[in-house]
Amino acid sequence: MEYIGATGVPVRFDALPIEEGIDFHFILGFAIDADPLGKPQNGTFSPYWASTLTPKSVATRAIKAKHPNVKVMAGLSGCSIGKKALNWYIPADTQHWISNAYSSLRSMVETYHLDGIDIDNKRFGRHNDSFAYCIGELLSLFKNQSIIFFASIALFYSIVIPYIKLYKDSGDVIDYVNHQLYTHRVRTPGGYFEAFKLRTAQFDKSKVLP
Repeated sequence: MEYIGATGVPVRFDALPIEEGIDFHFILGFAIDADPLGKPQNGTFSPYWASTLTPKSVATRAIKAKHPNVKVMAGLSGCSIGKKALNWYIPADTQHWISNAYSSLRSMVETYHLDGIDIDNKRFGRHNDSFAYCIGELLSLFKNQSIIFFASIALFYSIVIPYIKLYKDSGDVIDYVNHQLYTHRVRTPGGYFEAFKLRTAQFDKSKVLP
């Protein structure tokens, strides 16, 4: 898996070498539940990845036609938009948030010919179960209706708690766990290995990608 398009620099899919025979997922960075100034939009997501990553460039007649092993996903949220940090906020009405997210993201999936969604919320305020509930319900709706075929979650050591709750409640609709080991403050291979072992104990080890 490789995140692409989040830096604002024009980039195209063919900028990365793709090894045939290995499943390769591009994750578009990012679809964000906020306006350009970072104001939350109550579940209405908009694409903020590089404009060079067009719906046409994702279509089956483009990158996925050349490489049958390639899938394309939308990464949700990320760390910030511009200089504005993006925190998970507690929706006033969780059902309304889920409805808005479902509608806006379904349109994005259809427009960009997406295969899946990657949950990449990196900042949380006070701990609340609304994240696990809203995201779990959203992924379940998409997977149960075969709107997407892959769902992944992206986490690291300091934000693992809300993701453990999400996985405990909705792990059956989550295909991959992107454990971002580069965030760990360790200096040896052994340190990374111990961190990886901990995550494979907290999540299904067959789904964890370091």
